[in-house]
Amino acid sequence: MTGTMLLVGAVILICILLKKFLDKIPVPSLLIFICLGMLFGENGIIKIPFDDYNTVNTVCTVALVFIMFYGGFSTNIKAAKPVIAQSALMSTLGVVLTCGFVTVFAHFVFKLAILESFLIGAVISSTDAASVFGILRSQKLALKYNTDSLLELESGSNDPMSYMLTTVAIILLSGEKISVPLLLLEQLAFGIVCGVAIGYIAVKLLHLSLLPSQQSQTVFLIAILILSYSIPTLINGNGYLSVYICGIWIGNSKIAGKKYFVHFFDVLTNVAQVLIFFLLGLLVTPVNLSSVFLVALVLVVFLTLVARPLTSAVLLLPFRPKFGQIAVVSWAGFRGAASIVFAILAVLGGVETTYNIFNLVFCMVLFSIFIQGSLLPTIVKKLSMIDYTADVGRTFTDYEEDGDIHFIRLNIAEGHHWAGQSLYQIRLPQDLLVAGIIRDGKMITPSGNTKLKCEDVLVLAARSFDGKNNFTLQEVVVERGQRFHNHKLSEIPQLETNRVILVKRGVDTLIPSGNTVIKAGDILVFAKQEE
Repeated sequence: MTGTMLLVGAVILICILLKKFLDKIPVPSLLIFICLGMLFGENGIIKIPFDDYNTVNTVCTVALVFIMFYGGFSTNIKAAKPVIAQSALMSTLGVVLTCGFVTVFAHFVFKLAILESFLIGAVISSTDAASVFGILRSQKLALKYNTDSLLELESGSNDPMSYMLTTVAIILLSGEKISVPLLLLEQLAFGIVCGVAIGYIAVKLLHLSLLPSQQSQTVFLIAILILSYSIPTLINGNGYLSVYICGIWIGNSKIAGKKYFVHFFDVLTNVAQVLIFFLLGLLVTPVNLSSVFLVALVLVVFLTLVARPLTSAVLLLPFRPKFGQIAVVSWAGFRGAASIVFAILAVLGGVETTYNIFNLVFCMVLFSIFIQGSLLPTIVKKLSMIDYTADVGRTFTDYEEDGDIHFIRLNIAEGHHWAGQSLYQIRLPQDLLVAGIIRDGKMITPSGNTKLKCEDVLVLAARSFDGKNNFTLQEVVVERGQRFHNHKLSEIPQLETNRVILVKRGVDTLIPSGNTVIKAGDILVFAKQEE
């Protein structure tokens, strides 16, 4: 256990340290984590023997639940509204068509049994949101005609359909007798109902303010996402579909602290993605991949150049899209971690196949991420599909423009030099705006002729500090007897790159001047520029 924790900690540390570098290379970073896992594996340099499919399945399932929830939570439905119909078709019928095309191809070209071919098609039929948007966001590639929103919704919501098809394939290959229509109906119905119901209840509870802090609300959301997966799964519903819908419901509702939640889950799901890809790389035995290498390559070529484009054309042409949109959607259909996890389900289900299903799908995912992922920026540019006037971040609920606006409070005290002046007489910087005036407990919408009075409270709007140029904020607590204690701020030596900008005194926050006397218990906030 200790060795496992040491390994996981070391991998996460390496990944964090490499993140800045990996964002600059054209190869998708998640591919690097797979290779890192292989490097640690029994055929790699570290030579760690590892073949525990059950443990990997458990860890990856939990990680996928968090990823699916965040995929829904971060989806901006308003931004995606123009392409919701297209996305819904691609994530449902698109998965079925892709599965069908691969099934027929594998059956006739490689002479595989129809059910075995169906299993391959089912497992590999979903696309990977993490890979697609990792590239679009890191390369800042906003796409024309809401194509980025289409890809986000499709890739974030098509795993449940692939999971259902995989489940059907495993059951049929195991020789069990089932009613396929009834199974699919249960999976869809219970998944949708549970996702909506749990999401609705969660939002209502958040609005009741029963949880006083952001931390407790975050723990609450973690509990909700776990329940939204486990409850429908217990009653034969689709847990992945439920947790995704629950995420969409909560993420697109008006709740306080959404930005905090997004930042938390963003970090958490990044770690989850890294962990999944590393474990999958660790689990695979590279020397065994040679037996499926050629088959995997042929299947990926067919999937990328025939099955995906045909599916995209059939489903999108009724909406009269531009050629570039169909081409980008076709190329951006990466396969990812979910496909490998579903392949593990087949292994654990005891399904016998001509080719090792885990090794086959692993190779296909590697080829897909490497070829399609590396060339996606080039393909997008060649097709003139980049929208230079937009931001790909608009498709996310946590989107904020670079010129994010913050509000500042300013009290007009007795003797303030602005008192008695009209707003047009005050020379404010171009990026500073008086958004409102609170006077006698009422908000006034100001004009240039509004005259300021003593005890007015101005609400100033300004662009927030973006943290560039290596500026950081540092707090220093003043203790009795320290050199700062009982001295004026003007008497404290301050370097140009290290200045006191704020003094916290009890519950009060002071904007300091040179005459401010520092007292014991004060917290000095320094603005520091790193070298």
